[in-house]
Amino acid sequence: MKKVVLKVELHDDKIKKKAMKAVSGISGVESVSADMKDQKMTLIGDIDPVCVVGKLRKLCHAEILSVGPAKEKKKEEPKKDEKKPDAKKDPKEEYAELLKACEAYYNQTRLQQFPLFCSFSFYYK
Repeated sequence: MKKVVLKVELHDDKIKKKAMKAVSGISGVESVSADMKDQKMTLIGDIDPVCVVGKLRKLCHAEILSVGPAKEKKKEEPKKDEKKPDAKKDPKEEYAELLKACEAYYNQTRLQQFPLFCSFSFYYK
């Protein structure tokens, strides 16, 4: 999740409405807010700021002011009284777990890319 703040030159409500409609149509945008007084537009979501500015420049002048995390998470300090469990494992065990995860991911993506691949193989004689 990113929070993108843009400087846009919105002269009237008609351009503001068009800009809001264009930006809200981009995939990954969760919320859009525009401030006509400060000429700023704030977007929150999993978005590419360059893509957003590219869309807005077709309507009005736009610049990126800042890009950052959507919400600042509070860092919780661990208590000194509690002891952390020893997270060190045998390197062979870590490698085995990683290998299983990679194989599962590979098999899942392969099946998504070619879902009917195996079903046609037995029809050829």
